[in-house]
Amino acid sequence: MKSSNPTKLLFITLVATLGGLLFGYDTAVISGAIGNLKQHFALSDAAMGWAASSALVGCIAGAVLAAFLSSSLGRKKSLLLSAILFLISAIGTAFPANFTQFILFRIVGGIGVGLASMLSPMYIAEIAPAHKRGQLVSYNQFAIVFGMLLVYFVNYFIALQGNTTWNIATGWRWMFLSEAIPAGLFLLMLLLVPASPRWLMMKGRREEAKQVLLQMNSVDVTQQTLSNIEASFQQKQGSWQDLLKPGMRKLLVIGIFLSVFQQVTGINVFLYYAPEIFKSFGSGSNTALLQTILVGAVNLIFTIIAIFTVDKIGRKPLQMIGALGMALCIGMIGFGAYTQNVGSWLLIFVLGYIASFALSWGPVTWVLLSEIFPNKIRSLALSVAVAAQWISNFMVSQTFPMMDGNAYLKNTFQGAFPFWLYGVMGVLAAAFVYRFVPETKGKSLEELEETLVHGHNKTIKSAQLEEIG
Repeated sequence: MKSSNPTKLLFITLVATLGGLLFGYDTAVISGAIGNLKQHFALSDAAMGWAASSALVGCIAGAVLAAFLSSSLGRKKSLLLSAILFLISAIGTAFPANFTQFILFRIVGGIGVGLASMLSPMYIAEIAPAHKRGQLVSYNQFAIVFGMLLVYFVNYFIALQGNTTWNIATGWRWMFLSEAIPAGLFLLMLLLVPASPRWLMMKGRREEAKQVLLQMNSVDVTQQTLSNIEASFQQKQGSWQDLLKPGMRKLLVIGIFLSVFQQVTGINVFLYYAPEIFKSFGSGSNTALLQTILVGAVNLIFTIIAIFTVDKIGRKPLQMIGALGMALCIGMIGFGAYTQNVGSWLLIFVLGYIASFALSWGPVTWVLLSEIFPNKIRSLALSVAVAAQWISNFMVSQTFPMMDGNAYLKNTFQGAFPFWLYGVMGVLAAAFVYRFVPETKGKSLEELEETLVHGHNKTIKSAQLEEIG
C-alpha cells in the first residue's frame, strides 16, 4: 500500500504544514515582545494578559468560520484566506498607532491561526493514505513547534540589535513584522497544491478527486478509496443536529475534552510567557530568551520522536504517558515556587514538561481530532472542538498573569497555585484518555467511521438487550 508518488505527497503535506508553522510563529512571537510591550504601552497585569490572549479571540472566530468556509470554499481556498490574514496581521501589529490597534491586528492574525489550526491537519488527513496519516498529520505539529523555535531565534537576534530602550521602542515591532516572510511564502506555495479529494467528492467532482488521489496512490488503492468515500457520503451531508445524535455526540464530547485538556494542562503559559517565567527564576533578559530557545528546541526534538512513534506505539499510550509526565514536572515547578527554592534546577522540569507535551498532547491531539469524526460532519465537529481549544487557551493565557499577580494567591501559595492547578489537570487528562478515547492507528477514515459511530450504536443496542434480558 505504498504511495505511487511519495515525493508529491510529501510536497503537498509540507505546503499544508506552513499553516502550522505560521500557527506556531504567530502565537509564540508574543513571548519575546510581551515584556517590551508592557513597558511601551504601560500595561497592567490584566492588559498584559489581554496582549497575549487577544489573538485567541480571533482564533475562536476562525475555528468557527472554518466549518462554513471549508465546506463552501474548500480546504485549499480557506487556507489561502488564512495566509492573507497572517500577512495583514504581521504588518499591522508592527506599526500600530496605539494599543487598541495592536489588539485589533492581533485578532486578525488570530482568525488566520484559527482557520489554519483546523484546516491544515484536516487537509493533510484527507490527502494522506491511511497507513501514513498519523505520521503526516503529525508533521503539522512539527511545523507548529518549528515555527515557535524559529520565532524564538528571531526574537533573540532582534533583541541583540539594540539596548533596552531600543527594544521597548522598536525591537518588538520587528519581531511582529518578521512574520510577513513565512506568510508570503505560504500564500505563494498554496497555489501549487490540489484541492482535497474528499471535498471534491462532497461537491460531486468525482473525476477531479480521482486525479488527486492518483497523484499519491496506486490505481487499486485510489479506486477503493473513492468507493469508501462515496459510501460515507451516501447519506445527506451532516448538519448541526447530526452532532447531537448518540454516536456523533460521544465523539464530539471526546473531541472537545481532548481540546480542552490540551490547553488547561498549561502548555501555553510556557510558550507565551517563558521569558518572564525564567526571569522570575533569576535569569537576566538575554539569558531568559536563550532558555526560551532551549524550550523550543526540546519541543521540536520530542515532536519528531512523536511523529515516528504515533503510528507504532499508538495514540492512547502516548497521550497517557505524556499527561502524567506533564503533571509530575509542573508539580515540581510548583514545589520550587512554593518553597521559594527557585533556580536553574527548575529548568530541568520545565524541559521535562515540554518534552512530555511534545511527545503526546501536542501532535497526537491533532491526529485524533483529524481522525475520529465521520466525513459528513468532520468540518462541523472539528470547528466545535477547535473552538473549544481556543476558548480554553484564551482562559489559560488571560488568567495566568492574573493568578500569578494576585496578592492572596501569592501570599498563600508563593506562586505555586497555577502550576499545581495545571498538574491536577494533567492527571485528569490521563484518566480521561484511559477511560474514553479510542485507539485509531492504522485504520482508514471510513473504517473509523464504521467502528466509532455504527459500532458505538451497536454497543448501545447490545447493552440495552442485556438489561432487558
